[in-house]
Amino acid sequence: MTDPVHGYDERAAVFVHQYEQLDPESVHASFLDCLPEGADRLALDIGAGSGRDAAWLRRKGFEVVAVEPSPGMRMAGQSLHPDPLIRWVDDRLPSLAATHRLGIAFDVILLSGVLMHVTPGDRPRAFRKVATLLKPGGVLLISVRDGSGESDRPMWPVSRGEVEGYARAHGLNVVRIGSNPDLQGRTAVSWTTFVLSLPDDGAGALPLLRGIILNDDKSATYKLGLLRAVARLADSAPALAVERPEEDIVDLPLGAVALYWLRMYLPLAAAGLPQLPGNQGSDRLGFAKDAFRRLLAGGVVGQDLRIGSTFSGERAATLAKALADARSTIAKMPAHFTRYPNSDSQVFTARPARLAGFKSEIILDGDTLRSFGTLAVPGQIWRTLQRLGAWVEPVLVSEWVRLVEGFAVRMGRKLGPGEIEARLRWLDPERDTRLARMVAIQRLDRGESIRCVWTGGRLKRDAFDIDHCLPWSAWPCGDLWNLLPARATVNRNKGARLPSPGALLEARSGILEWWREAWDSDDALSQQFRREAAAALPLHGGGDLEDIFAGMEWRRLRLRQDQQVQEWAGPKARKTTSLSSTT
Repeated sequence: MTDPVHGYDERAAVFVHQYEQLDPESVHASFLDCLPEGADRLALDIGAGSGRDAAWLRRKGFEVVAVEPSPGMRMAGQSLHPDPLIRWVDDRLPSLAATHRLGIAFDVILLSGVLMHVTPGDRPRAFRKVATLLKPGGVLLISVRDGSGESDRPMWPVSRGEVEGYARAHGLNVVRIGSNPDLQGRTAVSWTTFVLSLPDDGAGALPLLRGIILNDDKSATYKLGLLRAVARLADSAPALAVERPEEDIVDLPLGAVALYWLRMYLPLAAAGLPQLPGNQGSDRLGFAKDAFRRLLAGGVVGQDLRIGSTFSGERAATLAKALADARSTIAKMPAHFTRYPNSDSQVFTARPARLAGFKSEIILDGDTLRSFGTLAVPGQIWRTLQRLGAWVEPVLVSEWVRLVEGFAVRMGRKLGPGEIEARLRWLDPERDTRLARMVAIQRLDRGESIRCVWTGGRLKRDAFDIDHCLPWSAWPCGDLWNLLPARATVNRNKGARLPSPGALLEARSGILEWWREAWDSDDALSQQFRREAAAALPLHGGGDLEDIFAGMEWRRLRLRQDQQVQEWAGPKARKTTSLSSTT
């Protein structure tokens, strides 16, 4: 069977000319009154072709992610519509794997002339992948061609009943169905348009999470610990998740879940706060065996246990055993007993792996953490925690406090105000820029130049700052890729604001130069730099510096969408019309 993408690629110039002749206001007249209003709206154009519709959505005030699998069409679109707020992705239905890895939801999704190219057998999966990218209140705009296809662009009929069935299956409302003539004057061709909307979270993930947190029977805090570990990974290390798209499941490294589990329980055990009835500190906790106690006695704190860190010697063996004990408890207890309402089906499935020995060193990277096994998380749960984790976290903590207070009352123990909350605070690594500053000073002392990434100006030894590109107050990340040299005055002006797309694009060459000289010139630092980027950023290429920069752009967009962080236009607030980094 001929791949439709090949047909579009072979005749890209012809199709680009045809598409660009058509006025998108006329093409999408059925959709005009359905476009949501407001600031910071985000649109996804699947099968973006020449970029005509992406540019139209930009003029309507949307930032746009343009998905196009044909290299010829994609290159033409980038050339014809160069806009830093149109970001191009090489991806395709039915999987949309690269788009899902971004962890972003959209106010509008447009499938113009696309669905009829998807084989009927692939459409249920394609529709599910599309529907799960919608924000609550978002709209899905579909147009399908009615009429025969061509030999190099096979098409299959799409009926109204088929689309309505997909909508019902995914909790979407059918707002409107219309018919339109072909604007290219082809008498044998007509078009059917569909407007669908998502009234709530669609998949029911929020009610399920609320039920687990507030209503499930809990004889310990373990279920809350598991949910919070998954939520924290969704926020800080989403790139560690591996999708199983056919089943709408993501697999998390069980070692990463266990690592975050230890981060949560170490301070609680150190304070002797009960985590189950009759429990004092680490007493009777299934995972708090000899290795856990050695971590406590050795002064290991939660902030030490971060992805990308390295432990050596006796501490490496101790940590490996503590992680193994924690993952066993997670598999046997909260993962096993967290069930769907009125069902014996597990929400999470833990698959511990047989461990090889860790002798002199353990590096907390993706491969090592996966060696402990995997935790299967339903796709709708993962997406909800990615997008709404900031709302779920306070409910988790509040219920955890309530449980511990109840355990303490039964033990006759009096707890001070805020005592539990203080130990449940998620303590990120300290705001530490010393390594980046030391590297910069060493280079200056060797007579090499360091430039401000935002202005390009040369920096002096006693007059520069290390800036968190994505601000610490919005996302506490001290990874090497996020630490950039800057003039002190510029850093103060930027403050806690997020660099705008234009500001980040203007700084691109300076950032790449800093990364190359500061981190890639040293083997050990290069490995740390890339481990941290691989865990935190959606990387689509081979993990080179260009790919990491593109991942930083996507992470910037997600912060903007999820938290509405105020933007900084750059030191000169220059307007740029050049292309953003592409994926």
